[in-house]
Amino acid sequence: MSQPRVNPNCRLEDQGISGVGEAHYNQNEAQLMEAALTRAEAHLGLGGPLLVTTGAKTGRSPKDKFVVRTPGVEDTIWWENNPPMEPEAFERLHQDMLKHLEGREVFVQDLFAGADPRHRLDVRVVAELAWHGLFIRHLLRRPEASELAEFTPEFTIINCPSFKADPKRHGCRSETVIALNFEQKLILIANTEYAGENKKSVFTLLNYLLPAKGIMPMHCSANHAPGDTSDAAIFFGLSGTGKTTLSADPSRTLVGDDEHGWTDDGVFNFEGGCYAKTINLSAVAEPEIYATTSRFGTVIENMVYDPDTLELDFADNSITENMRCAYPLDAISNASETGRAGAPKNVIMLTSDAYGVMPPIARLTPEQAMVHFLSGFTSKTPGTEDGVVEPQPTFSTCFGAPFMPRRPEVYGKLLQEKIGQSGATCWLVNTGWTGGPFGTGKRMPIAATRALLAAALDGSLNGVKFRTDPNFGFEVPVEVPGVDSKLLDPRGTWADGAGYDAQAEKLVGMFRENFKQYADKVDEDVRAAAIG
Repeated sequence: MSQPRVNPNCRLEDQGISGVGEAHYNQNEAQLMEAALTRAEAHLGLGGPLLVTTGAKTGRSPKDKFVVRTPGVEDTIWWENNPPMEPEAFERLHQDMLKHLEGREVFVQDLFAGADPRHRLDVRVVAELAWHGLFIRHLLRRPEASELAEFTPEFTIINCPSFKADPKRHGCRSETVIALNFEQKLILIANTEYAGENKKSVFTLLNYLLPAKGIMPMHCSANHAPGDTSDAAIFFGLSGTGKTTLSADPSRTLVGDDEHGWTDDGVFNFEGGCYAKTINLSAVAEPEIYATTSRFGTVIENMVYDPDTLELDFADNSITENMRCAYPLDAISNASETGRAGAPKNVIMLTSDAYGVMPPIARLTPEQAMVHFLSGFTSKTPGTEDGVVEPQPTFSTCFGAPFMPRRPEVYGKLLQEKIGQSGATCWLVNTGWTGGPFGTGKRMPIAATRALLAAALDGSLNGVKFRTDPNFGFEVPVEVPGVDSKLLDPRGTWADGAGYDAQAEKLVGMFRENFKQYADKVDEDVRAAAIG
């Protein structure tokens, strides 16, 4: 018996989309790959992955992302971070895109965003490219046949890379646009083949919708002890801090690597797959992620490969540093089948401190945790961008400012409440530099970071002696079995103690200056933890 591919009462015409040449509903991985290859969208790689390039756009276009200013969201959107689009301009964009799609093939995927059935979002993605359909089928959660037969989308994404927006007519910045209309429950994406826009648009939706239900949406990875979903941990962190690597611990069960929600009774993954960076990916360091790059159906995005042998070059960044692979979560052997776990016992905030000031691990009070969450600190290092000649601080609030439609303190207060309810222990982990700043010191040993995290997660770290850091006020362990005690005192790792003091004073000043924007929006105890 064939499985239904669409609710017969929910066709594209019911959503005002008519005149397309042919609509392919909920095709599976093999069918989407066949379509992508037949339409010359991609090449077939060794082992069966789909090799694609995304043209001029090899990453997100955050400056081209807009929220439609409608009465229902006027007072709740963080407009300083989310440029507005007028409803009339959005409607012109919508109608022009529909006109552009007339006579063209589209690939429709009906999917769930969220592993918790009580809080998931039913999303329909209408894609012009077959491989975009495959990508989002991996990244969101695939309904069962019985669920698909009853599926009615709550939000729809129309992604049309071949359409170029007109800034004057459509009220946008360039020919590329990502426009979210919460009133019409519609997202329009144009003039970008970068598939990550689909994924992050859904994340932005959930970041807006879930706080109204008392659910904390988070840009974090999560895992739990094997066979014990009550022993969960979450890992916040910006790019390059180790969020994916450290949560993918073979001794624990992976809940998800990027986006989660925290309810009153636990955490749940928003996604059904992973979107991992492949630059310098190693079969030794990350064997399971590496293995997905030769797996049938994996989408390999913007990687250089040998035209004769099809072998991937993991070191060649000539297309982009941001080369990636997308695959379903069940490609990882220790991944959770449910995508759910209990309330976290441990909350880890990852930072890569290129100043060499922060210790490898510190225990935070709930107030300090809110400070570091709202700060979202890491460092750009020399060579990462033109003109960067010394370490530069990066403060991305909530560890994901581009995806936060509400004010940061909304998420901060939710996190504070969840930590208070669960009694979770909070940790700050520095995966950056020790023994001096970038250029003088060295990168924190990954073996030491793993050992400290293991001690934090199994509870043994709570039993050691701690000291109070004179710069940030958090607690730092003095001695941990299996870890060189010298590493735990960052000042002692420097050859020049006075140089450390000067660098620490500089970094503390940056934190205080950045936090002033939240000073009148947080509780007094949080303000005191940040700026005294």
